[in-house]
Formats: sequence, C-alpha cells, structure tokens
Amino acid sequence: MNIAKYLNVNGRLLDLSTPCVMGILNLTPDSFYVHSRMETDEAIAARTHQIVDEGAAIVDVGAYSSRPGAADVSAGEEMTRLRRGLEIIRREVPEAVVSVDTFRADVARMCVEEYGVAIVNDISAGELDKDMFATVAELRVPYVMMHMLGRPQDMQQAPHYDNVVREVFLYFARKVQQLRDMGAYDLVLDPGFGFGKTLEHNYELMARLEEFSVFELPLLVGISRKSMIYKLLGISPEEALNGTTVLHTIALQKGADILRVHDVRQAVEAVRIVEALKRAQNVTL
Repeated sequence: MNIAKYLNVNGRLLDLSTPCVMGILNLTPDSFYVHSRMETDEAIAARTHQIVDEGAAIVDVGAYSSRPGAADVSAGEEMTRLRRGLEIIRREVPEAVVSVDTFRADVARMCVEEYGVAIVNDISAGELDKDMFATVAELRVPYVMMHMLGRPQDMQQAPHYDNVVREVFLYFARKVQQLRDMGAYDLVLDPGFGFGKTLEHNYELMARLEEFSVFELPLLVGISRKSMIYKLLGISPEEALNGTTVLHTIALQKGADILRVHDVRQAVEAVRIVEALKRAQNVTL
C-alpha cells in the first residue's frame, strides 16, 4: 500500500508521491567535497540558482561542517554565515523552499523566524541540543532527524553495533514517539549514512532501507560523494559521481523520498528514470 506523504512548507504542501531532490549549499570552508564550498556572495547566488534551475525542490543550507573530524564552529559563527547566505538566497530566489542543516535550536529558530526557512535538518536528532525537539514543535516546521553515533569529531572512531539496522530502527521509534508527544508531526527520517558507521554498516543499511517504510514517514537519503562510495572504489570524492548515481537509483527503488545531493541534475534524472520504470511495471501488471 502506498502511503501519501507530504510536508507542510510555509503553508503549502510539498508532495512527495514522486521523490524529490534536496540540493546542498555549503556556507563552510571545511566541507569534505571541495567543490561544494561557497565562500563568496557571487558563488552563493550562482549555486542557489543552479540548485533551483536543475530541478531541486529544496535548497539545504549549512554552515557547520559535519565531516568526520571537522573542527567545531561556535553558534555565533554559524549564525553569521547563515545570515549572510540566507539573505542572498532570499534576494535571488525568494520562492525557494529552504531547509537549514543545523543541530542547534537557537540557530534553527533564527533561520525560521528571521528568514522564513521551511525545514530544520538536524544531524543529531536532538542529541546535541536538548532544546531542539521543543523548538521544532513550537515552530511547527518539518523536521529531518538523522541517526548519528557520537559527534562529528569522534563518530568514525571504531563505531560498533550489534545490529545496525535494528539499532537505528529502535532509535527512530523512540525519537518519533518523543516528538509526537510534544506535538511535532511533520517528521522525516534520515538513516545517517557515513555518520558513525563503517563501510559495512552503510551497505547493510542500504540493503535493508525498505524496512524503514513501516514508519510511514518520508525517508531522506544522503549519500552524495560520501566515503561509502569513494573508499570502496579507491577514488576521491571528486570522482564519485557515478557511484553516487548508482546508489541513488538503488535508494529510490527501496523507498527514498528525498535525495540530499551535490549534483542536482544527475539526481533529478535518476528520479525520472526510476519513476518511468515504476509506471512501466504498473502497466505490465
């Protein structure tokens, strides 16, 4: 049975019956993928237009690098970077649906209240800021909660699970109940590929991704140019587009509703091809 999935973004519904693409806009000089770093006003404006023009439904703005071993950034610095970027985005493409990639409740509140950001995307699912759940419930914005073991600074130091799929599943079950008890219902799940997981953990999660459909919530997959691709293939992030597209295709076939990506056009094309295949299968049946 297909479950209708929508997100309420600034008073209008974002229909996820067809998977959508979230384009990454990094406002940090420390992202693992060098070409995603936007450090001038001109680069931020150009990247915003590129994301929208190539067909992304959401622009995901982040100012805190969450790559393994990344340096910590103060809340003040994160806010300063975001204010600069969001002002440019709102000037250039005011109709864009924007999400903010932050684990800090005060940063999320600033972005929503001052700049009309529509979605909060939290890599820690409230683990790094105890006020996040209450904040998103009060703000009544869609909330992406990601599973991460540890913190960005230490998450890849020998991560261990007895059963990674089961543990991530139970983690989400607990978090979803907590949020619903607080009155937050527009929830999105992100298994957190690469966040406190070995290569084997990542591929086990991908192999069983469809099991998360039991939550009947939108599923976000963020695998773009990550180490689960380039380390497996012995290449660099700059060479990992082909592998990314392969995994995007698999994720879509296993129920992904949102792809968080660096390369928007290629991801949009993957969605179109997979959707065409699904329609053909229905006609055949």
